[in-house]
Amino acid sequence: MPFRPTHRQLEYLVALDETRHFGRAAQLCHVSQPTLSVQISLLEKQLDVVLVERTPGAISLSSVGQDIAAAARSVLATLDDIVTVASAGRDNLGSLIRLGVVPTFGPYFLPVFLPDLHRRYPALRVHVREERPALLEDQVRGGDIDCALGQQPKHRDSFVFEPICREQILLGIPVNHRLASAASVRLTDLEGETLLTLGRGHRLVENVRELATLSGSVMAEDYEGTSLDALRQMVAIEMGLSLFPEFYVRTEFAKEANVKLFPIEDWPASREMGFFWRSSSARGAHFRQLAVLAREILGQREQAARPPA
Repeated sequence: MPFRPTHRQLEYLVALDETRHFGRAAQLCHVSQPTLSVQISLLEKQLDVVLVERTPGAISLSSVGQDIAAAARSVLATLDDIVTVASAGRDNLGSLIRLGVVPTFGPYFLPVFLPDLHRRYPALRVHVREERPALLEDQVRGGDIDCALGQQPKHRDSFVFEPICREQILLGIPVNHRLASAASVRLTDLEGETLLTLGRGHRLVENVRELATLSGSVMAEDYEGTSLDALRQMVAIEMGLSLFPEFYVRTEFAKEANVKLFPIEDWPASREMGFFWRSSSARGAHFRQLAVLAREILGQREQAARPPA
């Protein structure tokens, strides 16, 4: 039978990767430093690779050590998932979900979603972490968070994605701009205009880049917004135009008098949002239930918003 690292060896390696110090890693794992050191050396011997590069006064993981530590995080997270599934009843979602959200969607959707989730599963705790999409993918893959709320991950083979809605993306224009009084806006109307965008790592940047390419507009080189609120304020003071997703518009534009919103007639931009998790997660049924509930809540809200026949 081929050698398989033990659960404890994987924990020791992950702790060593996090602390880069044998003593602190041992404290983190509640063992003595010699115990941890011996087990790491044994793991190296059993795998026949160098995991830890030791230099006077410092240690670091080798490149293969970093790869194995990343895989170890995923394995340990899966083991935790199995324990959670075993301890949860069929109709429960466990006691805790560590949920990552993208900042352009989570803060505007969660106030709609979390109250109903809590009513249905009062014992469930949800820890929310807000991160840019690329970081969320890394954290879900590594087991730092259980699942995330955002767009389809770029590395699709590593994840399961369950969509919950498709939201429209609208163009924000200063109220005194020449296009603000137009009946509609088309791509040709935007030639030469300045487009403001969020900083790198946000998927909305890709939408702005595509719009600039298609319309002949120009992405601002001297400004990258830190949030959708910052972009809205910059548009309001006529620094340029920008794109805003539908859920943000619904919650934050009610009192905004200095920015007008338009769909672009010949570029109907939208994005599909949903929950995603590691394809190896044992809690897939839990996370699918989140998506089912989210779609149900959104459907009820849309039905309530429709004018009576």
